[in-house]
Amino acid sequence: MINKADTNKINANESPVNSSIQEIIRQVLVYQPEAPVDLIEKAYRVAYEAHAGQLRVSGEQYIVHPLGVARILADLQIDATTVSAGLLHDVVEDTNITIEFLEREFGREIAMLVDGVTKLNRLAYQSKEEQRFENYGKMFLAMAKDIRVVLIKLADRLHNMRTLKYMP
Repeated sequence: MINKADTNKINANESPVNSSIQEIIRQVLVYQPEAPVDLIEKAYRVAYEAHAGQLRVSGEQYIVHPLGVARILADLQIDATTVSAGLLHDVVEDTNITIEFLEREFGREIAMLVDGVTKLNRLAYQSKEEQRFENYGKMFLAMAKDIRVVLIKLADRLHNMRTLKYMP
């Protein structure tokens, strides 16, 4: 899990990845001047640590994907809580992080958003038609609970589509 000693401020000069999170934070502060920067930084640190050692098909560090999702959400001027959830959107599905951990560390709201995105991915299907109908149903159910779940999922899909050139 995350080492409490690693909760120091992120040094933007460490790597292009850390520089990227600082750019996202600056962008959020333009439209939400009182944004909880510490929340975004903490979400980044947890996602970075949780995805350590994972690579995208492109060969890039996996953290590039959550950063891409967060950037899309920031481009849409979505609140800092949702941007933070965007950074964390894959940690439950792809790492040993649990919803309970997220709720304890980030509160119920972020845990619920990440859980909602995770649940949109879970079911196995017998046919493409069943998959399409099930996806519509899950999307409408998620929208009824919190539209931000759908926004995070759409940002996730958009970032994946932008990197399709790396697919085999």
